[in-house]
Amino acid sequence: MENNPIKVAVSGAGGRMGKEVVKMVLADPELQLVAAIDAREAQDAGILAGAEPCGVAVQTDLELALMESGAQVLVDFTTPQAVMNNITTAIRAGVRPVVGTTGFAPEDIEALDKLCRDKGIGGIIAPNFSIGAILMMKFAAMASKYMPDVEIIEYHGDQKLDAPSGTAVKTAELISEVRKEHKQGNPNEHETIEGSRGGYYNGFRIHSVRLPGVFAQQEVIFGGHGQTLKIRHDSYERAGYMPGVNVAVKKVLDLTGIVYGFEHFID
Repeated sequence: MENNPIKVAVSGAGGRMGKEVVKMVLADPELQLVAAIDAREAQDAGILAGAEPCGVAVQTDLELALMESGAQVLVDFTTPQAVMNNITTAIRAGVRPVVGTTGFAPEDIEALDKLCRDKGIGGIIAPNFSIGAILMMKFAAMASKYMPDVEIIEYHGDQKLDAPSGTAVKTAELISEVRKEHKQGNPNEHETIEGSRGGYYNGFRIHSVRLPGVFAQQEVIFGGHGQTLKIRHDSYERAGYMPGVNVAVKKVLDLTGIVYGFEHFID
């Protein structure tokens, strides 16, 4: 990495995750906040995040903010409805995206990967930047080789927009890479209430719980003869994701194309 700090823009700077990203960038001398974008606010980004004033005003026009600021990296924690347009705008401007927003379809990631490669830049899309959550996914994939009967239960607050969570989908994908598809449960089972058995993925089920008072948890349950194994991760505050975001901002400068999943950066 060069001696000059990495110039970072934050999209969704007025959101709960965006505020944490702003504070993380301001606290790291290797990073420089050069732009903050949010549709709802127009004040100093530091004040908005609950920190000291930083001299960077929140803007509403992403394209203009990127062009004027000379940002090298855009960190996006917005909404599934806005993220594709945001990241496409960044890539076309030559700005590398680091994305924590969820809700991507596989074809979306393929399209963004092509855009990045055409521009000769890299990007990172990660359903979860928590080190503990990544380890949970890795351990679940390891266990599925030996205990292939599995279900996933994920818990989030009642305002989360997508279900299942990006973390649950990524966990299911990692499990499916090493587990042969087979349909679990009684072949003659019948749901008396539609959806009772959860979402179907490659032969196993994913259950999404949405309740007030819940932050973010996920449990992967394996069943075998006379035993069960549970692998669980609990997140208690948004600051827990920031070490991973920090690593991603610094790693993305060396990439070409989209890397999907933060597990690629944990040996």
